[in-house]
Amino acid sequence: MEIRIEPVDGKKGRARFVDLGRMFATREPHNVPQLRSEQLELVDPDKNPFFGHASHQLFVATRGDKDVGRISAHIDHLALELPPEQGMGPGTGMFGYFDAEDEAVTKALLAAAEDWLRGQGMTHVLGPISMSIWEEPGLLVRGQDHSPMIMMGHHPAHYAGWIEGAGYTLAKTLLTYDLDVSHDFPPLVRRIVQSGHRNERIRIRRVDKSKWDSEVQIVLNILNDAWSSNWGFVPFTPEEIAYAGKKLKPIIHEPLNYIAEVDGRPMAFMLTFPDVNGVLKQIKGKLFPFGWIRMLRWLHKPTGSGMRVPLMGVLRELHNSRLASQLAFMMISKIREDAVANYGSERAEVGWILDDNQGMIAIADAIDSKINREYAIYRKPL
Repeated sequence: MEIRIEPVDGKKGRARFVDLGRMFATREPHNVPQLRSEQLELVDPDKNPFFGHASHQLFVATRGDKDVGRISAHIDHLALELPPEQGMGPGTGMFGYFDAEDEAVTKALLAAAEDWLRGQGMTHVLGPISMSIWEEPGLLVRGQDHSPMIMMGHHPAHYAGWIEGAGYTLAKTLLTYDLDVSHDFPPLVRRIVQSGHRNERIRIRRVDKSKWDSEVQIVLNILNDAWSSNWGFVPFTPEEIAYAGKKLKPIIHEPLNYIAEVDGRPMAFMLTFPDVNGVLKQIKGKLFPFGWIRMLRWLHKPTGSGMRVPLMGVLRELHNSRLASQLAFMMISKIREDAVANYGSERAEVGWILDDNQGMIAIADAIDSKINREYAIYRKPL
């Protein structure tokens, strides 16, 4: 039967788009149902400040009277201003939120996204990136045998072949590392940490939620500096900083989040999120009628939860120095101790990490963590 591609917008169109993605997600055995309200907010231009610097179009594929796929085409105008050697730059369009019934639907959806981007003057496309690089970048190509942690995408293995069959080639691989936190780190790491604690210039302190707004500013200022030369980096805007602070505050627990100071100056940070996907799986992604009770209990004390370290950064002036790795080891060691002592955690996940970020890969290897998930970002000329 003929495949039709329909652009959708407005409240009803966004609901159709999100619900279609939720339907595809139920087919995956290790998928974790997310809150529908949160998914709707991410694609709502009136609520997500990403759209303050982005253009987009959502598409749904139909065959007969059945919706059989979806895709977004979007342009991050801040990404257009970046150097091309960092992966984006002038002419960069993106696709995301990709789901398809089969390879024919895949090709029709990608063609529609490409046509829209071409019409906007774009010369090449990256994807999937859903939708900001800070949300869910990449297609899962390894790790389908276990559930994702908080804010990580989960996709069937066959999507990769379908996208590659449409002329896309690998642009970048993103890695996550699994870590058994029930055991202490190797002796070398412990010696580095102990040496840091003897250095009176260094102070490793918890994030202070009573000063939340200023702490968020410190963290994101370090992040914008530390990651500024990374592949795919797009700086946070002030509106996105405020939005991220509001959204993250409920899952921030002070014993799991640290700022490193040297001579009283904030130089590095490490954030850790308890894995809300564990409770979302239990309540099947629904707060009502009784899921909200379990969610509130979990937010207060996420006992037994796995932990994810999604973000860390060290100011560029310290990059490639012993002090940079020492601060990282000191923070992750403290977080490991607190996660085990205060929350009974046994497992953590670090990432994502760019496959050419040798500094972070070296840290991940030093603490005996192992790659457990890989995400691919593809590229194609238009």
